[in-house]
Amino acid sequence: MPHRPEDHAPPCPPAQRRRQAVLGVPIDALSPAEALDRVAAWADAGDSRYVCFCNVHSVVTASRDAAFGAVVAGADLAAPDGAPVAWAMRRAGLPGQRRVSGPDFMLEYLQAAAGRGEPVYLYGGSEQTLQRLVERLHERLPRLVIAGTCSPPFRALNADEEAAIVERINASGARTVWVSLGCPKQEQWMARHRGRIGAVMLGVGAAFDFHAGTIQRAPAWMRHGGLEWLHRLLSEPRRLWKRYLVTNTLFLAGVARQVWRGDRSATG
Repeated sequence: MPHRPEDHAPPCPPAQRRRQAVLGVPIDALSPAEALDRVAAWADAGDSRYVCFCNVHSVVTASRDAAFGAVVAGADLAAPDGAPVAWAMRRAGLPGQRRVSGPDFMLEYLQAAAGRGEPVYLYGGSEQTLQRLVERLHERLPRLVIAGTCSPPFRALNADEEAAIVERINASGARTVWVSLGCPKQEQWMARHRGRIGAVMLGVGAAFDFHAGTIQRAPAWMRHGGLEWLHRLLSEPRRLWKRYLVTNTLFLAGVARQVWRGDRSATG
């Protein structure tokens, strides 16, 4: 029987939650394993929650746009996706903080979900990307239950269309909804649908394209060295030059000011 979001209590942060401000944006301090366990527990309970994976672009955007900043601050989990974000948290006094990569997290979670028989939903991307993604996931994880997929139009949806999508996702029985709409659209979409969709929503950006093979991901040495942004910039310079060159500069300048001030403020 499909679960309903109204059957569950309103989301509230777990007692053990610890967050560190990066450019004034609260980011959760936790390991990839802790993030996996937290999302799995919410999914098992059928909670309506949303998870943001915060890279440099999303942190800078959240620090400069109050409305988007509220969306990230209101997330049930805001993970340090970008290596520079994790580095900034280490500089702020969390020496063991690691990156929680959205694409890596997605694959690890889906591997565990396949073993549990836990259904998942894929929302976003083009029809071609979704088709290829489903094929590749089933090749890699034959037991994975993909309860449904949806490639929404690029235009804004009207109220009836939104309601139909919510109904379809809830009727699917999916416990997690993987959202690939790009920042800030995916975070805004998840925030609007918390309490309406009875599942954990996770905004994973380009992860659909990476796992579908439609965009080549940076080699491991670049990812581990914090240079994944450079690989993407070189791959799509006309589309991404402003995002990476401008936002990276703003991020580094902001973190430098934060370090110079000795700002290690944290929120519970």
